[in-house]
Amino acid sequence: MRPLPEYEAPAEPVENEGDAVRAALAWHDGDAEATIATLLADCAHLRRQLDLTRAAMGHGFVRGWEPTPLRD
Repeated sequence: MRPLPEYEAPAEPVENEGDAVRAALAWHDGDAEATIATLLADCAHLRRQLDLTRAAMGHGFVRGWEPTPLRD
């Protein structure tokens, strides 16, 4: 099953990230606080999903590699 197109990441890097910021703000009718709250909730959800994935992954399957919730 594939995700809906609106939830897929673009195949190529976004050249102008300002467009993504404006789109997120427009989704929340220009309310910056609501936009940030949604992004933080999404981040927390993805971290929980990553923790579940790490717990369920076998080390042999990924040859010892583990995803990390921290960025470089």
